[in-house]
Amino acid sequence: MPGYRLWASALSALLALSVSACSKPEDNNKKPTPPLVSVTQAETTRLEIREQAIGTLEGIMDPTVAAEVPARVVRILASPGQVVKKGEVIALLDPQDYTLQQREAESEVARLEALLLNQQRNVERNAKLVEKNFISQFALDELETQKIAFKRQLEGARSRLETITHNGGKTRLLSPIDGKVEKQIVSPGDYVKVGDPILQIISNQKLRAHLPYPENLGGKLRPGLKVRLTTPTSDQEAEGVLREFKPVIVSTNRAIDVLVDIIDQPGWQSGASVTGNIILGEYQDAIVVPELSVVLRPAGQVVYVIKDDVAQQRIVKTGIYQDGRIQILEGLQAGETIAVDGAAFLTDQAQVQIKSEIKAQTKPEHKAQP
Repeated sequence: MPGYRLWASALSALLALSVSACSKPEDNNKKPTPPLVSVTQAETTRLEIREQAIGTLEGIMDPTVAAEVPARVVRILASPGQVVKKGEVIALLDPQDYTLQQREAESEVARLEALLLNQQRNVERNAKLVEKNFISQFALDELETQKIAFKRQLEGARSRLETITHNGGKTRLLSPIDGKVEKQIVSPGDYVKVGDPILQIISNQKLRAHLPYPENLGGKLRPGLKVRLTTPTSDQEAEGVLREFKPVIVSTNRAIDVLVDIIDQPGWQSGASVTGNIILGEYQDAIVVPELSVVLRPAGQVVYVIKDDVAQQRIVKTGIYQDGRIQILEGLQAGETIAVDGAAFLTDQAQVQIKSEIKAQTKPEHKAQP
């Protein structure tokens, strides 16, 4: 048994020696491949100082069409959701009473016109008689007075006729604005009095944005500041000015309600949400870099400047984050080349490979011709 163990040990040593002899030595001198990075240059640009808030849109022109004369509703010509134009007939009231009153007033006007004409003739005839001393001047003056009275009565009758005609026209209700019918309040057959609502119309021609901002911005806000606005219902950006602002102090909120008017913006709708950016100021020559270029390290925020394929760490002081770019206040000059993609994996003085150079060095493969 001990001989067997000795023989097994010798065999194992022989096999180990054989494997060691057949294996290739490792290449310990092989250098690691430098990391790949994309680069760009720090640039200067005009950078706006913005404050953003999300609010709601309110319709300023949302009139309720009401009856101006008492009458019975005959027809409603615009249903909820229908788009109407300014001056379009949207409802009809019963005009029968006003038609009869108009005929009566026309008859009265015609009667007074006939009386006035006859009185004018009497005055002319009696004026000739006065010249011949057949009648006294007093009699002529009395006829002149009657003529003036008829004339004033005719003027009053004509005014009444115009009033009746005008009120009769009010039985045709017209849309006061371009808009959309929001609500139908009465139905055909209902009797309405003066002031009773009939239809409600909403218009998106003039909207007002309500934007809530924190109260600590109160000292920076002032009327006239430029505001850029967007809404989910439209692809078009609107631009307005801060019209006014007022504090909104309630038990659960401390905010400033900023008001901005929007005029004639296609697709913008009352009740929709709106995102507003107030332009508080601007930097004319701000140095900016892509957000991916700025990396957090124990020393603080850094960027890696690439010189001769070597990454040099620079500690920077940042400012505004805007549209995928970061403002650099200190630590970097405009025009310097910095790492973008791959910057998070770099260390100071690390060798790098630039992606654009690798692409330039790679030659396209050509297939062998048959």
